[in-house]
Amino acid sequence: MAIEQVSTELLSAFSPLDGLKRDNLAALARKVQIREMSPGQVLFKEGDTEKRTIYVIEGTLDLVDGAKLVATVKGGSDLARNPVAPVYPRRVSAKARDRVQFISIDSDLLDVMLTWDQTGTYEVSDLQGKSDQTNEDWMTMLLQTKAFHKIPPANIQAIFMRMQQINYRSGDVILKQGAEGDYFYVLIGGSALVTRETPLSKEGIKLAELKVGDTFGEEALISDAKRNATVTMQSDGAVMRLGKDDFKTLLNEPMLDWLSMSDAEEIIRSGGQWLDVRLPSEFENQHLDGALNIPLYFIRLKLNTLDATKKYVVCCDTGRRSSAGAYILNERGYQAYVLQGGINREQS
Repeated sequence: MAIEQVSTELLSAFSPLDGLKRDNLAALARKVQIREMSPGQVLFKEGDTEKRTIYVIEGTLDLVDGAKLVATVKGGSDLARNPVAPVYPRRVSAKARDRVQFISIDSDLLDVMLTWDQTGTYEVSDLQGKSDQTNEDWMTMLLQTKAFHKIPPANIQAIFMRMQQINYRSGDVILKQGAEGDYFYVLIGGSALVTRETPLSKEGIKLAELKVGDTFGEEALISDAKRNATVTMQSDGAVMRLGKDDFKTLLNEPMLDWLSMSDAEEIIRSGGQWLDVRLPSEFENQHLDGALNIPLYFIRLKLNTLDATKKYVVCCDTGRRSSAGAYILNERGYQAYVLQGGINREQS
């Protein structure tokens, strides 16, 4: 049962949440609640595939494999700083020994926020400079949407940098049903109404109301079809828009080579190098043998320490941050690959 909202101070006690910038940590805190379990209650079972990142705040959680006790996670301990059993499918079951308080975060959301937080470290002032209205709030909202997760994460920063701001007045039509698709849009100020004209309703049937952080216009760009609805501003506001060619290029040409674990291990055996781009605290908790750790936000600063003749297999826990790291390396002439699914994915 949810009992209270969490504070940024609480979240910053956990890894890798302690690596997030203050604004992003605050945005995450607004989406997370402290939950409670009774003694004997099961949090998850062995084989569970639900992608949730879980931290124990208070109480004791037993991790069991069948009838065997594998580990005990006690709130406030060093072990509790790290996510509980982060590998999917879960290799153990988790059962409360006593009253347990915990937080549970959508793993994809957290991974996207970590990726943006680190790839945007050197560019956020430039992004904010685009507009008085533009700030990290709408960017964070956008990164939290499942639809935006489909865009290759290595291109997230390039997408934001190429966006243009357009201001609108209440009643202005942003896009018209039946028109050619030309832009992908993000609403960053005000609200808008989505309507669709039908033979029985020339005024248009209301389909949705858009708020700050909502995106629209992508269907026509991806499918090369006509606009299937009209979007009209309900108040004064603004959008960020990305041109069709940029959108399609950044969506379909990620410039990345993905490898299975077996193919990656073959490259390592042939002289390649694992390059883990997670935070040091994550790396210390779990990493592949022989891996080199350079956090994503340090990649640009550490390029001159890498061997340009060596092949690098970039890895993280899911593949999202490592794809961003590989993009940076490939763009600068290094030969880099990405471990498909990351090190937390159980390889078959």
